[in-house]
Amino acid sequence: MPIPPSRNESAAGSLRERFQNRKGTSSRVFLAPGRVNLIGEHTDYNDGFVMPVAIDSYTWIAAAKRSDGVLSVCSEHFGESVQLPLTALAGPPRKHWSDYVRGVAAVLQSAGHKLMGADILIYSNVPLGAGLSSSASLEVASALALMAEASAHLSPLELAKLCQRAEHEYAGTRCGIMDQFVAVFGRARCALMLDCRSLEYQVLTLPAAVRIVICNSMVKHEHAAGEYNLRRADCENGVKVLQRLIPNVRALRDVSRADLEQHRGELAERVYRRCRHVVGENQRVLAAAEALRTQDLAALGNLMYQSHTSMRDDYEISCSQLDFLVDLAAGAEGVYGARMTGGGFGGCTVNLVRSDAVEDFQSRIGAGYRRKTGRNSEIYVCAAAQGAREWQSDGEP
Repeated sequence: MPIPPSRNESAAGSLRERFQNRKGTSSRVFLAPGRVNLIGEHTDYNDGFVMPVAIDSYTWIAAAKRSDGVLSVCSEHFGESVQLPLTALAGPPRKHWSDYVRGVAAVLQSAGHKLMGADILIYSNVPLGAGLSSSASLEVASALALMAEASAHLSPLELAKLCQRAEHEYAGTRCGIMDQFVAVFGRARCALMLDCRSLEYQVLTLPAAVRIVICNSMVKHEHAAGEYNLRRADCENGVKVLQRLIPNVRALRDVSRADLEQHRGELAERVYRRCRHVVGENQRVLAAAEALRTQDLAALGNLMYQSHTSMRDDYEISCSQLDFLVDLAAGAEGVYGARMTGGGFGGCTVNLVRSDAVEDFQSRIGAGYRRKTGRNSEIYVCAAAQGAREWQSDGEP
């Protein structure tokens, strides 16, 4: 569950204490947030637009140098420790949580950074397999810790790109840049609208009168199992066809809805529907940014519902549990909009809820979901959080 700001220092201090007890030495603590995407799903790897929010759930890493060239990494969540010699990091995905740490270390070394060995203790309260970017959170926090212990330096943008590369090469998920980018650049009380081609972004203030509420279907997903990569391949196939028909097309970002409809007959039906989602979703993100700038929450909410319908019908990444959660939210008092969020095939919905309706929303969604599915939905009331950093023990939010 998310840690309230008042408990952050306690969490960091407790992790330091557990590290001291395990290793007999002091440590530095680094953290990176999870994220929820308000709108703009599966557009990032198509050079499109996204609107993520860093949330106040974090991966925390306590780290200290060691002199033998080994990363000794312990995950409190999995109750496991692994030894990763810096001379033996190569290899394909092992389908293990340590792939993310191994990948970050390997990519840092390949970029010319001379790493030291380190003892690493990992604690995270970002829900796993829920589409809230626990993997990018772990990657970014690991990179900060490894760079600090080696006295290395990367710019924030280089850090995000390096962590994306680590997930591609060592975890086997061909993710876009969004997750790592917002883990690095996230801003408290704000969403980011990111152009995934130029990597320019706008900071959009979230209205004080609404809360972001995340409902976990408790259905686990696994991007690397293949469905995520298959969707990306469908988009790439669509681009190959459209490039022959439309000048200056580099990605689906460059295709208008009119262009797509004009050349629909040249595309396989499934590929057409994948492209239709991405092209429409890009337009919805741009419209959502304008709605936030003008504080038009009704318009923003309507765009979120449209996004969910497109993901359900055209991109086919939803599931019955997510659809039911969105339907429940649509009938609840004080809800502006709801949609599934993340890569899909399970995970969470994101909901914009009027602040004074949050308690009733939690009760209604929890009870309704339990009656329908027999499952308890974990419900997280989130705040937009600052991006990755070293913990300074100064009462920071």
